[in-house]
Amino acid sequence: MTSLMQISDTHFGTERPAVVEALVHLVHEQAPEVIVVSGDITQRATRKQFDAARRFFGRLGNIPMLIIPGNHDIPLFNIVARLFTPLRNYQRACGADLEPVFISARWLIACVNTTRAYRHKDGEVSSAQTHRVADLLKTASPGQLRIVVVHQPVAVIGDKDRTNLLHGRDAAVHCWAAAGADLVMGGHIHVPYVLPLHECYDNLPGRHWAVQAGTAVSTRVRQGTVNSVNLIRYPGSQQPRHCILERWDCAEPELGFQCFSSHELACGLENNQLFKAYQSCNDNLTKL
Repeated sequence: MTSLMQISDTHFGTERPAVVEALVHLVHEQAPEVIVVSGDITQRATRKQFDAARRFFGRLGNIPMLIIPGNHDIPLFNIVARLFTPLRNYQRACGADLEPVFISARWLIACVNTTRAYRHKDGEVSSAQTHRVADLLKTASPGQLRIVVVHQPVAVIGDKDRTNLLHGRDAAVHCWAAAGADLVMGGHIHVPYVLPLHECYDNLPGRHWAVQAGTAVSTRVRQGTVNSVNLIRYPGSQQPRHCILERWDCAEPELGFQCFSSHELACGLENNQLFKAYQSCNDNLTKL
């Protein structure tokens, strides 16, 4: 069974060295096919912090990595850099592609850069980004698990986090679901959970899930949680598609990351549902 690891909100500059070592060990032990890093690589977007992140990524081996920026990855206090070169340090360390894609026999992963220099911490997804991802999703084969990666969440478990929700999420989630998305992965709020998007949003066809990751190695844990990462296991070639979401916690660094919970997620649409839903979504977006 192949797997994907989601690492989020490393916030280098506030990292716990023992947890970093434990995560390097976990990656080598689990050997995922692909790693997704869903934003906030650093705490203050400094060159030194990005250098530390780059050294960490380099220790994970030759596993393909899809990385997107978070709001902490653009300068906060350097106004000139924020306005004119907000992602210079990020791209130097993490690569020029802000919206990488990964396609294999079992995975179709589309990343979306939801960070905006003109927003303090909020993120947004544009109509153009929504269209681009939907067009890619509809090319998926039946056996591919379809994943969209953003930084800010599209669904939250508490009212106090509603202000952190992604702007433009309603149109995006409806369109991505109609185009066949199975999971929308995010970070930003440092709280790990999974929510059924088909219960959080009205009129979604099929079953779709919001998968949120906690903070992987930072001291900035929230709401009584500990450092954690997500592991998605997917056997492929199932109709309807099923995957297993595992949350791996690091409560005691000397003991490493341990599997804390496991959930089986049923995903997907029937082919006729997919076609009708996508056509309806495309018609609605065209009117925007």
